Amino acid sequence: MTNPDNPLEEAVRGVFDPGLFDSIGDLGLLRSVKTRRGRTEVVVAVPAAGHPAPRELAAEVEKAVAAAGGAPSALELVNMTEAEEAELHARLRELGSGPSAHRAGGEAAGPHGHDGAGHGAGGNGHGAEGPTPRPNPFADKASHTRVIAISSGKGGVGKSTVTVNLAVALARRGASVAILDADVYGFSVPSMLGIDRPPSVVGDLLIPPVAHGVRCISMGFFVNEDQAVMWRGPMLHKALEQFLLDVHWGRPDFLVLDLPPGTGDVAMSIAQFVPRAEVLVVTTPQVAAERVAQRAAVLARQLRLPVRGVIENQSWFTGDDGKRYELFGHGGGETLAKSLGVALLGQIPFLPALRQAGDAGVPVAAFDPEGEAGRAFASLAERVVALGPGRVYRSELSIG
Repeated sequence: MTNPDNPLEEAVRGVFDPGLFDSIGDLGLLRSVKTRRGRTEVVVAVPAAGHPAPRELAAEVEKAVAAAGGAPSALELVNMTEAEEAELHARLRELGSGPSAHRAGGEAAGPHGHDGAGHGAGGNGHGAEGPTPRPNPFADKASHTRVIAISSGKGGVGKSTVTVNLAVALARRGASVAILDADVYGFSVPSMLGIDRPPSVVGDLLIPPVAHGVRCISMGFFVNEDQAVMWRGPMLHKALEQFLLDVHWGRPDFLVLDLPPGTGDVAMSIAQFVPRAEVLVVTTPQVAAERVAQRAAVLARQLRLPVRGVIENQSWFTGDDGKRYELFGHGGGETLAKSLGVALLGQIPFLPALRQAGDAGVPVAAFDPEGEAGRAFASLAERVVALGPGRVYRSELSIG
C-alpha cells in the first residue's frame, strides 16, 4: 500500500509511464517508495511478460524523485500476480477508452484479427456471445484526440515519409502522438521509426511500442517482411477495427493515420470508424501527380471527411551551390490546394537525407530538426496545430 501523505511517494505516483501511457499511480503499479542507505528505492509491479519501456520508466522515476528532493533512485520491477494483471487489464480498458468507457462500464471485446498467414493478431478470443463491444474512443464526442489521415492519390509520393516525420515533429512540440499504419499492403512505418520489437500484450490488449515519442501499430508487426497480405475488403475492415479498438492507445493528442494510396476499401472503413478524421493530401509538384491526388480528396469529401490541407513533397533539391532545383516540376501542390479550396500547409524538400533516415529508422525530424527538411516538418506541424480540429463531431457515417 502506498502512503498519499508522503510527498516523495506522491511525486512517484504521478510519474507518467512511457510504456503504458498513464501515471503509475492511476495504473495501480506502484508498490512502495522507501528511502534508505542514501537512495530512494522504488518498487513497481509490471505484467509477467515485462514492462514495454523499462529504461524510459526508470528515467522518469529518477526525474520525479530528484524534483521532489529525494535521494538518487533505484527502480525495481516485480512481476504482478494474475489477479493484479487482470486488474491492470481492466484499468487499461477504461483509461484507453476515454469518456465513452465510463458510460459503458469499460467492457470490451478482444481482438479476433488475423495476419496474412491466418494467425491471431494478438488476442485470446472469446465465446460465441462475447462481452459487450468496447466503445470507439476516436468517434466519441468528448474525445480530445485529433485524427489526421494522410492520403495520396498514388504511391511513390512519400506519403509514409511525411506521416512519420509529421508525427515526430508533433511529438517534439510536446504533443502525445500515435500512428496507425493503415497501409496494410505496403506497411513501412515501423521500420521508418526504427521499431524492432512487437507490441506488448496485457490480457487481450495490444500495447504499441514507442520510438521518438510516437506510439505505433502496424500490420508489419504481425507478418514477415517478405510476406504478402492477401485480403479482401471485409478482412481489411476487421483489421482496422481491431487496431483502433483492441489497442491501448492511451488517449493521444494526435492519432496520425498512414492510409494506403488510392481510393480503396481502407478509406471507406476509416470514414466509418473515425468519422472525426481530418484528411491531409500529399502530392508532388508535377501536374500528373496533382491530378491523381485530386481523386483522394474527392473520395474524402464523398465520405464527408473534411480535407484540411495539401502537403507538397519532393518540392525541390538544394544543391551544393545553394540553389534550388525543381526536379519534379513546379506548382502541383499550390494548384491542388487552390482547386480544393484549402491551404498548402507545407513544401518538403527532396533530400537524400530523408531517404537515408527512413532506411536507418531515424526520422530526419528527430535526428536533424534544424536541417532544411527538419525545419520544413516543424513548420508543417505548427500549421497543423494552428488549424485546430476540423469539427467537433458528426454522427456515424453509414456506407451502403
